[in-house]
Amino acid sequence: MFDRFFNRLSVKTSMLALAILLLGNTATFAEGINVKEADKATVTEDAYLWLEDVEGKKALDWVRAQNAISTKELEASKDFTPIKNGLRSILDSKERIPRVVKRGQYYYNFWRDDKNVRGLWRRTTMDEYKKEKPNWQTVIDLDILAAAEKENWVWHGAQVLYKDYDRALVELSRGGADAVVVREFDLTKKEFVKDGFSLPEAKSEMTWRDRDSVFVGTDFGAGSMTDSGYPRIVKEWKRGTPLSEAKIVFEGKKTDVGANGYVAHDHGQTYEFISNHPTFFSEDVFIRRGEKFVRIEKPADAVVHTYDKHLLLRLRSDWTVNGKTYKSGTLLAEDLEAFLEGGRAFDVLFEPSERKSLDSLSDTKNYLILTELDNVNSRAYLLSKVNGKWERSKLDAPAIGSVSVEGIDSDESDDYFITITNFLTPSSLYLGTAGKPGLELLKHLPEFFKTDNLEIQQFDAKSKDGTRVPYFMVSRKGLKLDGNNPTLLYSYGGFEHSLLPAYSAVVGSAWLERGGVYVLANIRGGGEFGPSWHNAARKENRQRAYDDFISVAEDVAARKVTSPEHLGIDGRSNGGLLMGVMLTQRPDLFGAVHCGSPLLDMRRFNHLLAGASWMDEYGDPDKPEQWAYISKYSPYQNLRKDKKYPPILITTSTRDDRVHPGHARKFAALLKEQGHDVLYYENIEGGHGAASNNEQVAFMQALAYTFLWSKLK
Repeated sequence: MFDRFFNRLSVKTSMLALAILLLGNTATFAEGINVKEADKATVTEDAYLWLEDVEGKKALDWVRAQNAISTKELEASKDFTPIKNGLRSILDSKERIPRVVKRGQYYYNFWRDDKNVRGLWRRTTMDEYKKEKPNWQTVIDLDILAAAEKENWVWHGAQVLYKDYDRALVELSRGGADAVVVREFDLTKKEFVKDGFSLPEAKSEMTWRDRDSVFVGTDFGAGSMTDSGYPRIVKEWKRGTPLSEAKIVFEGKKTDVGANGYVAHDHGQTYEFISNHPTFFSEDVFIRRGEKFVRIEKPADAVVHTYDKHLLLRLRSDWTVNGKTYKSGTLLAEDLEAFLEGGRAFDVLFEPSERKSLDSLSDTKNYLILTELDNVNSRAYLLSKVNGKWERSKLDAPAIGSVSVEGIDSDESDDYFITITNFLTPSSLYLGTAGKPGLELLKHLPEFFKTDNLEIQQFDAKSKDGTRVPYFMVSRKGLKLDGNNPTLLYSYGGFEHSLLPAYSAVVGSAWLERGGVYVLANIRGGGEFGPSWHNAARKENRQRAYDDFISVAEDVAARKVTSPEHLGIDGRSNGGLLMGVMLTQRPDLFGAVHCGSPLLDMRRFNHLLAGASWMDEYGDPDKPEQWAYISKYSPYQNLRKDKKYPPILITTSTRDDRVHPGHARKFAALLKEQGHDVLYYENIEGGHGAASNNEQVAFMQALAYTFLWSKLK
C-alpha cells in the first residue's frame, strides 16, 4: 500500500509537465479583499493589498496590462517562436511514454497531444501495451465532455473501484485549480452514473470503501474546512442517501491541516484508515477495528505503510523505544497485529548514512521494493521475508541517474515497471519480474535533443557552515572555463522534496542544445539525504537552504564555468521563494531570475489560500519570535529601491488556489514602483502548475527560456 499519502499535500515536481508543490477565514476589508479582523494590523502598510483580490476587476486589469508588456517584449525576440514551437512539438509528441496503472484487466493512461488538447482517459491490455502502437480504448474524451458541458475541465485523476473495477470516482478541475468536482463513472457503459456519488467543486477527499459506500471529506458548510482550506471532517457516505445524512467518523480541529479517510488493499487484506495532519509533517493515523478506529501509536512525524500483514514505519526523527534508538530516516517493520497489541520487535529494513537515504517504496506479490539514494543517485533493492528473516538483493541501475520502480499488481504477480533515466539518457520503461533476471524494454523516449557532445558531472560546494552541498552540472564536453558560458542554476530546497538526475526534453531543447550549461543544486530543505537534510533548513534554520544555493552559485563562478552576468537562476513554488530571496540577498551573483508560482510575502503567507499548512515548514509569522527570523529573508519585505537587482521574470496563474497569485503580483508591483527591471506574466488559468494544457505549458516555458537566454548569452 504505497500509492496514497494525502495527495493534496504531496510535493511533486516535473520539469516537463510543470507540476510542482504546494482558503482562509474571511471578513470584508478594503478593495474587496477578504482579511481576518485580527490580521488588519499586518496589512495596513501594504500598498498593494488590493492585488490579493484574485478575480477583482482592478487586479485583473493590472494583470492584463502587465501581460501585454511582457508578451510584447518576449514574443518579439527571434528566439521565442522557435523555442515555443520546439517545446510544443515535444509535449505533443506521440513518442512520449504513456504511463499506465493496472486496474483489473486494463492498464489506464491519461494522454494529451495536439489533437486531444484537454486529453483522453484511456485503457488497453498488456499485450497491446507492449506493441509500438497499442490499440487504446477511450474511456473519457475530456475535449468532448468540456464542449458538451461548456466547462473548462482539466483532468485531476480517477479512483477505480477495487476488485469490481467497473466504477470510478473521477475528479475534474475548472481551469486547473486544486478544487475539484467529483463524479461517479461507469467504466462498462462509459458514462457518468445517474444519481451516483457526486460532489460539487471543493477541495475534497473521497475514497471508495466498497461498492456502495465511500469516505468523504469536503466543504460541508461553515466551519467544516481547516484554516489551510482542506477538509477537517471525514464522513462515511452510503449510496442512495443524501450527503447530509452521511455519518461522521472523524472530526479534526480547525487549526489542523486536514483529514481524510482511505482504504488499503494489501496482499488479500483490506484496512480502513483515518489520517489527520495536525501539521504538514505530522500525522495521526487510526485503523478500523470493528466499529471503532484505533490510534496507531507512533512518533507524530512517522509515516505509516502496510505490507503483507506488516506495519511499516518510516521515521522522520530519531525514536527511542524499549531502550533502542532508531535514527531519522530509518524504515522499520513489525507484524501489524503484534504492533497493535503493543509489540515493538522491529526489523530494520533500511538505515540511512550520511550520504544515503530512502527515496521510495513499492511492492509486488512476494517482494518489497526499496529505492534508495546514494549521493543523489538511485539504487533499487528487493526485500523478501524467508523463514522469518528479511533477504535483500540489488536491482541493476546506472552509476549516475534515477530509477523508479513500481509493482504492477501485488495481488497477482511479481511483475514491476522500472524507469531508468538521467540528464542525457532518454527515459526507458522496462518490465521486470522480481526474483528473476532480465528486463524487457517496453517503451523509450526518442532523443528530443542532441546529447553526443554533452556530459554530466557532479560536484560539491561548501556552504557557509561547512556542509558539503552536491550539485550536478550538464555541459558541453571540454567546456571552456572562461566565465562566459550562459548557465542556468535550478533548485527547490523544501518540503523534503528531492531533485534527481532525469531526462528533461524541455531543458535539453530550450537550453542545453543552444549551448547553455545546466546546474541542479541539491540544497538542504530537500530530501536528498533523508529527513535530516530537510529538517536542517526548516523554520529558524531556513537561511541554510539559501546559503547552500549561494555556495553552489559561487562555486560555479569560482571554477570559471560562468560569471554573474551569465548566471541565471530558476525556481518555482517554494523554489520561487528561493528566487525571491536570492534576488534580495545576493543580487550581485546573478544576471537574470525566473521566479514561478512563488511564495514571496512571508508576512501574510499563512493567511492566503493553503498557506496555513506550511507553517510547519517556515514557522508562524504571527508569532513575534518566529517573524524575527522569517522577516530576515521574506522577499517582499526586503525589497529596496536603492539596490541594483538583476532583471526578473515572474510568472504565475490566476487559478492557482494553492500558492496565492497575490504573492507574485505584489512583488512585481513593488519592484516596478521602485524602478527595477521586472516582467510579469499571469496565466488566467492553469492552477499551481501555471498551465492547463500543452499549448499553455509551451507558451509559459518559452517566455521563461526566451527571457533567460536573452539576458545571459
